[in-house]
Amino acid sequence: MSPLNTSDTALADDSVPADRSSTPPGDDARRSRVDVHHHYTAPEWLTWAESKGVVQRGRLPWWTQWDLDSALTLMDGAGIRTSVLTVAMLGRLREPPLRKESARVALRSAGDLVSAHPERFAFFAPIFLDNMELSRWSVTYGMDELGAVGVSTRTSVRGTFLGDPSHDALLAELDERSAVISTHPMELPGDEAGLPGVPPFLCDFLMDTTRAAISLIVNGTLDRYPNLTFILPHGGGFLPYLASRLETFSDQLTPKVEGSRVRDYLHRFYYDTAGPMSPSATPSLLSAVDASRILYGSDWPPTPTRVVTDVTAPALDNDPALNGTQRRGINRDNACRLLPALSRATVRE
Repeated sequence: MSPLNTSDTALADDSVPADRSSTPPGDDARRSRVDVHHHYTAPEWLTWAESKGVVQRGRLPWWTQWDLDSALTLMDGAGIRTSVLTVAMLGRLREPPLRKESARVALRSAGDLVSAHPERFAFFAPIFLDNMELSRWSVTYGMDELGAVGVSTRTSVRGTFLGDPSHDALLAELDERSAVISTHPMELPGDEAGLPGVPPFLCDFLMDTTRAAISLIVNGTLDRYPNLTFILPHGGGFLPYLASRLETFSDQLTPKVEGSRVRDYLHRFYYDTAGPMSPSATPSLLSAVDASRILYGSDWPPTPTRVVTDVTAPALDNDPALNGTQRRGINRDNACRLLPALSRATVRE
């Protein structure tokens, strides 16, 4: 992964002035971006996981080899002032004590990094859709003790999507915190194998995100927990493209959804630019939601440094569908409004 599900209310939230003290008038913030989509596999966690036999470092994907110098080089090259980390833990841990120890090591590493570089980094505390007890502990430890600015979760785990009724107790607690929930696909649901020869991130991940968003709508999650805010990665997957289709056939859903409310629901989400944000994708996204709901995301390090600095960031900066005010909002102001703790991090010394 309601009185607030109205277009007027959603847009009223977007009208709150953002702190622009670090950006002169006319500046589109391309040198002071806030990146809400930065994958962080803590080196300390890798050392711990290898010592426990959870992973073999040499057999892991190259993008798990996160290091501070490379991160700062990427950030400076792409004009990213602050990166909000999604804390990664690989492997398939099943034993509750080991999973908790794994989460503690990863969270502590993120907390230490933010303490050492408070203007450059923030982080989301992970929650686990298959373990509500561990999730509650992670929220308390990550947010209350270490200062996480929100939480992160997979869009689905073993075929169960965010918004399933089994998640209600946790989401109710997060609703009391008015939590921001960053989402990301990591596996195909159920027994789906995907298309041979096509990596899952290319299209299957986008569908997983779309399914999770529709799950949040159909299961009434957005209605029951109006204080939650969800960030959808990769431009919302296929959701913006499907918006009109979803409106037209909303009565075919189970339970049915009022077609007139679909656009209101879409405005309950934020959408990051990781990966697909391009001149061909922007019109579809802007036709579904206001630009004030879009956030900058690099998707680094799975998206290599060269691609971020030479392809995706310039594509956003030169996108003809965006004006300067919209671009400034996407690059930084929207994130600072959504996550007020970041405002101080974007002010240059």
